[in-house]
Amino acid sequence: MKRISYGAITAAASALIISSMAIAQNIDEITVQATRDVNVKSDAQTPPGGARVQDVSLSYRVNTAGLNLALHADVLELEKRVKDAALTGCKEIGRQYPNSTPDVADCAKAASDKAMIKVNALAAAAAKKSTN
Repeated sequence: MKRISYGAITAAASALIISSMAIAQNIDEITVQATRDVNVKSDAQTPPGGARVQDVSLSYRVNTAGLNLALHADVLELEKRVKDAALTGCKEIGRQYPNSTPDVADCAKAASDKAMIKVNALAAAAAKKSTN
C-alpha cells in the first residue's frame, strides 16, 4: 500500500514539474507586472504607529506571436507593446487606488524595465538564431 501511495505522489509531482516547465517556456508571451503601494487607513487594519501599506499589482501578457525578433522593427514593436501594457496597468491601479505610489509614469517605467529584460533576451536569441 505504501508503494502505491509513494508512486502516486511521485507521478503527481512529475506531472506538475513537466506542466510548469511547459508553461515557463512559453516564449509567445511576456508578462508585464505593474505594482504600486496603497496606503490603507482603516483603524482595523492600521498597525500601532502608522498606516498599513499594501502592494497592489496587475499583470498583462504581451503576445509576441507574428513578430520576428531578429528584425529591429519588430523588436521596437514589442517594446512599444510592453510599454503600453505597463502604462495601462499602472493607470488602472491608479484609477482604483488614487493615492497609490509611485505615480503612473514611475510605475510604468519600473514595470516596462522589468519586462524589457525578457524582450532583450528574446531579441538576442532570435538574432543569434538568424546568424546560424
